[in-house]
This record gives sequence, C-alpha cells and structure tokens, in this order.
Amino acid sequence: MQTKTAKIAAISGSLRTGSWARALVRAAAKRLPAGVDLTIWDGLEGIPPFNQDREDDPVHPAVAEMRELIAGCDVLLIVTPEYNHSMPGVLKNALDWASRPYGSCVLQGKPVAAVGTSPLPTGGASALSDLTRLLTAIRAELIETDLTVPLVHTRIDSKDQFCDAELAGRVDQLLAKVADRAVA
Repeated sequence: MQTKTAKIAAISGSLRTGSWARALVRAAAKRLPAGVDLTIWDGLEGIPPFNQDREDDPVHPAVAEMRELIAGCDVLLIVTPEYNHSMPGVLKNALDWASRPYGSCVLQGKPVAAVGTSPLPTGGASALSDLTRLLTAIRAELIETDLTVPLVHTRIDSKDQFCDAELAGRVDQLLAKVADRAVA
C-alpha cells in the first residue's frame, strides 16, 4: 500500500536573507516527519504591488508562481516576523494577490498554519494576530495559529538549527499536525 506524501509549501514574510522567520522555516525543514515534502518559496520580493487592474491573466510571473505553489500544496505554512506590531507589508501584498481575483482565491479553504516570530518578548503576537485576521477574511482553513516565537534570535543558531529544546518540540508538534492535516 502506497502512502500519500504530504506537500507543504512554506512562505517566510521577510525579505531579509538573515531573517529569523526564514531561519525558522529552514530549521523546521530539517525536522520533517516521514512522508512530508516541504517547499520553501523565496519569491516574495518579486511580487509587484497589488493592482486590481492587473489581477486577471496574464498576471506577473511571480504572482503566477506563488498562486501555483499554493494551489498545488496540501498545506501552507506562513512564518511572519513582526514589523511595527504587524505583519510586513510585502506579506500582506502577496496574500492580497493570492486572494484575487474574487471567486478564484487559491487560499479559500486551503489549510494554513501560521507562526509569528520576533526578537522581542512578544514573539510576534501582533503580527500573528493580523495575519490570522487576514487569513480568516480570505476564508483559509486555519489549522495552527498559536505558535509565537519570542526571543527567536536566541533559539535558532547560525546554522539554522534549534538550540532551544522547547521550541524544537513545539515545531515538531506543528509539523506533525500539518502533516496529519495534509494527508486527511
């Protein structure tokens, strides 16, 4: 009997190469349960500002790539840093593109796990709250929205390895939950 491989797509809400949100995604990718394939999408910087006049085909290639990635995955994992007590504008912009055109949103009904990160003790809770509110409005299926990672810079090392056993355990639980949802 062949078992289904869970296809997870991961998006970090940061453009910065050395961002902690990106580091968390890379560290999580090293801890995948058996039967899980994770694709990290790094095309966020190529997404143009949303313009409703250009939401229909042909769309910008980066938008088409992102929509295809989301449509083709079983579960989407979004890890957002917190900028000025909210999610980064580039992430919001990308999700605006993913939610359009009306009636063909690739996120509607898509299982999504959301994680907030911050070097501050708040752990990106405000960014995660805003992201969750947006995903709810888009009508994504939220499967995980309570993982915030405070003091993230002390919990992942320079080789994208967890140096905090509690965080590693929480990420393992998240990945197991995401994998279970992907094959359900």
